[in-house]
Amino acid sequence: MAPLPIALIQTRTPDSAAAAFAHVEPLIREAAAGGAKLILTPEASNFMIRDKDRRQAALTGQDSDGAVVALRGLARELGVWLLIGSAIVRSGHDGDDRAANRSLLIDDRGEIVSSYDKLHVFDVDLPTGERWRESATVRPGDEAVVADTPWGRLGLTICYDIRFPHLYRALAKAGAVMIAVPAAFTVPTGEAHWETMLRARAIETGCWILAPAQAGTHDDGRRTWGRSTVVAPWGEVAAKLDHDAPGVLFATLDFDAVDRARAAIPQLTHDRDFAGPTPFVS
Repeated sequence: MAPLPIALIQTRTPDSAAAAFAHVEPLIREAAAGGAKLILTPEASNFMIRDKDRRQAALTGQDSDGAVVALRGLARELGVWLLIGSAIVRSGHDGDDRAANRSLLIDDRGEIVSSYDKLHVFDVDLPTGERWRESATVRPGDEAVVADTPWGRLGLTICYDIRFPHLYRALAKAGAVMIAVPAAFTVPTGEAHWETMLRARAIETGCWILAPAQAGTHDDGRRTWGRSTVVAPWGEVAAKLDHDAPGVLFATLDFDAVDRARAAIPQLTHDRDFAGPTPFVS
């Protein structure tokens, strides 16, 4: 397999779909002009709105969301594959008005070829006093997804999923050679854990880990960590933005590195069944 030129888009997504597309379009054009054949954007690429009522009013289905429609057209125009790291869209489940936090993989004809709804929602109380209850507005998905691309299989995950290593192992065992981790990490958790977890998931799976991030202070007041990162299958950081400003991160994926890492330590073939322990209930 020939090396694959990619680009990660680091954004500071505004609070409307129209503004979000206006923000990200020049960055994607820069990525395509730089030779990227696969371009990835972060979580919540269509808008970032913290207020529940405003967020609900902005929700549409994925086929009518202004940013999604425009991004599909841009992928077709530029002749590139584009992963919308996630769009916040209607889930389509009757009786549940919560959104889906949904990755959308778009091919070079502008067609959606795969989608993934975030499995693990971010319900935490941080030591800094920040409190997040993503489950109040987002319906979690229930299916892991590995998508076929011209360059090999791509595992789809989103942000908080990074803390659940068994998901990444399942994706690798299903044939993924690269795994996307589009994110909107908080500053305290990003500073403490972001790079460490990305490197760990690469080491555990022997995959390329591709992590485009939201960055900086957004219209709704939240702050995100940035530091978009590409990690190679042996666990070394191959490329990284060391700031929280919008930008483009280029990298080239050598898929022979996947084979070398997995041949050196064939851990994906060494699973053993085991008994217990009994789950602990406090």
